[in-house]
Amino acid sequence: MISHRAVRAVLADSTISKDPRNWHAWTTGQIPRDWPLISWVAPRNMFTADGPDHRRLRDPVKRAFHPKRVDAMRPRITAIVGELLDQLAEHAADGQPIDLKAQFALPLPLQVICELFGVPEPDRPHMQRLCDTAFDQGRPGVDHAAAFAELRAAVADLVAAKRRTPGDDLASALANDAHSGLSDAELVDTLVLLVGAGHETTVNLITNAVRGLLTHPTQYTLLRGLQLDDWGVWEEVVEETLRWASPIAALPLRYTTAPVTIADVTIPAGEALLLCYGAANRDPARYGTDADVFDFRRPLGAHLAFGHGPHFCLGASLARLEARIALEALFDRFNVALTVKPGELEPLPSLVACGTKALPVHLTRINRAKTARAKKAHRR
Repeated sequence: MISHRAVRAVLADSTISKDPRNWHAWTTGQIPRDWPLISWVAPRNMFTADGPDHRRLRDPVKRAFHPKRVDAMRPRITAIVGELLDQLAEHAADGQPIDLKAQFALPLPLQVICELFGVPEPDRPHMQRLCDTAFDQGRPGVDHAAAFAELRAAVADLVAAKRRTPGDDLASALANDAHSGLSDAELVDTLVLLVGAGHETTVNLITNAVRGLLTHPTQYTLLRGLQLDDWGVWEEVVEETLRWASPIAALPLRYTTAPVTIADVTIPAGEALLLCYGAANRDPARYGTDADVFDFRRPLGAHLAFGHGPHFCLGASLARLEARIALEALFDRFNVALTVKPGELEPLPSLVACGTKALPVHLTRINRAKTARAKKAHRR
């Protein structure tokens, strides 16, 4: 059993590094450049740096994800969600099932992150395909090194365009900041990281939240009896989803710089560690014997879905905001039901991401007058 305590301790251990130059197999050339996880190791950005170098790479971006600045994005996120739900209403009007992941959970964070970085609208589908290919370890027959190189080239083109014609976006700000301290390669790798991670986590968070509610009928019934405009309800749903089905289940990689003992196992220096956040977040010692059950009213201690310590996810506040807005609006407008049995939902073939390939559902518009009468009768 992977314990919450052990994973948290590793995340806080300064002798365990994020820099692959501390990995013996990497420095001696044993890891080929076409390795499926190459996109998680080769870049030079905040994800693969420690200490002062990590702060140097992280600080130029950190301001863009300050909670107050993220909250200022709420009106635009709400507008995008409304547009997507209007489209869903049109598709659902004929009674046909829809893929809620492909038609709602995926386009929302993609549009938000592309607007944040100023990716031109015609280029967004191509950027999405490149991210999916470069970071998808479960796709057979993929040359991951080539896919990652193509993604880097696309982002480098974006940086060049922002230097020629700056806009009011984060890519322009970083590309034209003479004091950022980022080299061109570091800038490109930073933007690749943010564009890739900026949508993957939120896609799976929204999808897994809906899946959790629909595969736990008592939870869905409980939700329907609550005030759906209560922000606290959605905070509970989102945080339980992050625990129950962490969107990033395991994150490559960390490296020992000295011998370390983890759960009675001693690991020598120069080895790579893969931490499984998904397993730690279902540790019965931390969350009780029903840790595998989705229960959004669970008394929740801190989970590790966004990491812990210096590398805590910069985009956590944005992912949470997008998910809360999306879920509140979705369930306020529609009754949602799976069109397949829970066991027929196909998991993502990924070492890193936790989610499903699709989420086929049936949507029916809520009769607000009928709902109001039912709640009034219930209160009596």
